[in-house]
Amino acid sequence: MGKRSTRLACAPSQFGSFFGIFFLAWITFLGSPVAAQKLTLQEIVTPSTVVMKGGHPVTFAIYSFIEFKSLSEAFHYIDSQYDRWPPRGLPADGGRTTRARELVRHAVESRIVSMTDERPLEVLLTHTDDELKRAIAQIKEPLPAGYEESFHRVREKWEHSLNCWSASPVMAGRVLSNWYPIEEGIRLYGATYDSTEHFWQAVKYHPDVTIAQLNDLLALFRQQNWTPWLSRIEDDRDLYQNHPYAIEFLRHNLTPARLQWFQDELMRQGLRATDHSRQVQQRGDRPLRFSAFEEKALWGDLADLFHLVYFFSIPQDSIARFLAERHFDGIYLGERKMKFIGNDFSSLMLEIWKVKYLEILRFREVIASIPAETRLEHYLNDGDSPDIPIPIYVGYLNQIRTMARDQSQH
Repeated sequence: MGKRSTRLACAPSQFGSFFGIFFLAWITFLGSPVAAQKLTLQEIVTPSTVVMKGGHPVTFAIYSFIEFKSLSEAFHYIDSQYDRWPPRGLPADGGRTTRARELVRHAVESRIVSMTDERPLEVLLTHTDDELKRAIAQIKEPLPAGYEESFHRVREKWEHSLNCWSASPVMAGRVLSNWYPIEEGIRLYGATYDSTEHFWQAVKYHPDVTIAQLNDLLALFRQQNWTPWLSRIEDDRDLYQNHPYAIEFLRHNLTPARLQWFQDELMRQGLRATDHSRQVQQRGDRPLRFSAFEEKALWGDLADLFHLVYFFSIPQDSIARFLAERHFDGIYLGERKMKFIGNDFSSLMLEIWKVKYLEILRFREVIASIPAETRLEHYLNDGDSPDIPIPIYVGYLNQIRTMARDQSQH
C-alpha cells in the first residue's frame, strides 16, 4: 500500500538515532530548489492558505477522492455534509456536530500529512504546543468547532509515528510498505510474488477468471446507468457513514472515463484473452511484470470495484448475478472462501507479513530495529481500504513488529 519504493537492507544499529535520520531526510528534501520555499506556522494553520510547490497548489483530500486546495474549501464541504441527512426522529442535532468535528480532523490531518510535500508536517513538528495555540489565536477567519484540537491531535500523533508507505522520506518507512519489491520474490500459498502487494491484489481474483471475462464485465458496466444505483447507497445515511471511502471509491471508478481506462490498461499490458488474472500477477519468467503501482491502480482497483459493487448490490440488481458468476462474491484461496469485507480476509495480511517479517531475515532486522516507542502508521491522503481498514492494518503492523523483536531476542 503506497507509492514507488526503493530497495534497502539495514543493520539494526543504523536505527539507533531514528529521528535523527527522519529529520535528516527532511533536510535533504527541503534543500532542493523546488522545495526551498519556506512555510510558516501561521500560514499552515490559517484556513485560507493554499500551499504551493513548484508553482502548483498542494492538494489534500477527505476520503482520498474529495480534494481541496485549502482548509477553507474543506469547511464548505463539511458544512454541506452537516445538512446532508435530516435527523428524522433523532435528537435535533442527530449526531451531526460530532460528525462535522470528525471531518474537520480528517481535513487537518490530510493537509498536514501531505503525500507530496513534507513541509507542513515539518513546520508543525518543529513548533511547540504553546506556539501552535498562539498561532491559531491570531487567526482572523471563521474556524469550525474542534479546529485547534485537530491540530494538537495531529501533532501528538505524528511526533512519535512513522508513516510506512513507499514514498516515505525514511528508508524504513519504504521498506515496511507492501509495495516494496522483494528481490528474491516471496512464496505465499503455493506461488511466488514480487511483493506482498502483488499477492494481496492477485488473490482478489478467482484462479479461473480470465482477461476476456474481465473485459466482458467492464463492457457490461459501461452499458449501465449507475446514477440511481449510486444515489441509493449515497442517500442511505447509515450505509454511507459506515463505508464513506468505499462509496466515494465507487463514485470515482464507475464513471465512463474510468471504466474505459481499465479496459485500455488491460489492452496496453499485452495480455491474452485466455490469460488468468491471478496467475499473470504471480512471478513468472521475469520479475516485476507489473510494478507495485500497477498492482494497486489497475489490478487492485479493478478487483475492488467488482467486489464492492457486489457488496452494495441488492437482490434486484442483476449485475450482482454476473459478478457472482465470475466469483467476485468473495475471496477464494484454496478451499477457503472469505468475504471481501470481513475479518477473515483482513487477517490474511498478518499471515503474509509473518512470512516477510519473520522468515526473511533482512526484513525482520529492519522492522525489529525501529524503537518500540515509535508508532508505525499508514496514512495516504485520508484514504482507507475496504478490504482491510487502516486501523486494522496499522494494528497488524505494530503487532508484527513486536513479534519480530521478540524473535530477534531469542
